[in-house]
Amino acid sequence: MSNNTSIKKYIDGGQAAYHREDYTAAAQAYRDAARGYSESGDSLSAAEMLNNSSVAFLQAGDAQAALQAVEGTASVFSLSGDKRRQGMALGNLAAALEAVGSLKEAKEIYQQSAEVLEQAGEYELRSQVMKSLSSLQLRTGHQLEALATMQAGLNNIKHPTYQQRLLKKLLQIPMRLLGR
Repeated sequence: MSNNTSIKKYIDGGQAAYHREDYTAAAQAYRDAARGYSESGDSLSAAEMLNNSSVAFLQAGDAQAALQAVEGTASVFSLSGDKRRQGMALGNLAAALEAVGSLKEAKEIYQQSAEVLEQAGEYELRSQVMKSLSSLQLRTGHQLEALATMQAGLNNIKHPTYQQRLLKKLLQIPMRLLGR
């Protein structure tokens, strides 16, 4: 069996496991696919699979494994000039850091992720990252920061959904009351 065939089997197995909510099996399959890509010299695809593995490990509740899987992947994407995947990898890193309790570092990495995604013109993805950052700010007692972050996350979305438009209007109320 060729390396590409075995990699595809790992990816397909990972996707199937993820859909049936067997996140640990999905994470392992994605990690095996990453190893296959790495052995064949495809570092970008390997980093992509490690990010998938990280997401699956988070879903499985294994924050430490998620952190180990995603570490270094943003640099791989950065070196290749892939801002979109770099921003997503930073977002995954921040989520893993948050899950292991490194909240200050998670906030910083979420902000980096949002900046990179904005540079890439990925406003929907940036909005998701800003939502995660806002949630973390709320949890850590920074309510005003959380409101401002959520509002900033909704800016620049070209085609906001009804919910996003409504949320944007609702967020204007406390900001007006605060004179901002």
